[in-house]
Parts: sequence; C-alpha cells; structure tokens
Amino acid sequence: MTIKEAQEQVDQWINTTGVRYFSELTNMAILTEEVGEVARIIARQYGDQSFKESDKHKELADELADVFWVVLCLANQTGIDLTAALEKNFDKKNIRDATRHKDNEKLR
Repeated sequence: MTIKEAQEQVDQWINTTGVRYFSELTNMAILTEEVGEVARIIARQYGDQSFKESDKHKELADELADVFWVVLCLANQTGIDLTAALEKNFDKKNIRDATRHKDNEKLR
C-alpha cells in the first residue's frame, strides 16, 4: 500500500464507518495519546521499566499503526498530500544534512 492509498483508505473509512473526522484539535490530542502508548511500550521493552499486567498484550506494531492512522487523518483534514510532503522532506534533509551526521563525532 502506498501512502496515497493509505490516505484514501483512511478517508473512506472515516466517511463511512467513522461517520466523520474528529476536529483537528481532538485528533492532535489523540495523536499525543497514541504516541504516549508507543513510549510506554518502548520504555518497558527496551528501557528499564517492567511491564504491568495490563500492558503485556500490547504490540508496538499496532501502536505505531495507530500513530500513523491519526497522522493520516490530520493530513487528510488539512489537505496535505503526505507522499509529496515526504518527498520534499527528503530533499530538505539531503541538502541540510548531507554531511552533518557523517561529521558528528558522537556517531562514530
């Protein structure tokens, strides 16, 4: 699935099953919540915290997909073509960071 297809499928789902988009502000709050769920799993799986019984069934892939879903919703609501935005972002990084990371002593 391409990013464009993902945006289209999310839009179709929202406008049928989901009834309508939540407001942009609500979706921003939901995005923050979903990122927090990713952080919780990372802290327990890769960090020093132990899993609570209620967290043991959660999967990082599913939580990352939830984050992506809300990003797709926000892009759709604000008229952003994420494929074009990502391509433009790669161009920016390729110019701005062409040697930045190679020259970073901390990464050696």
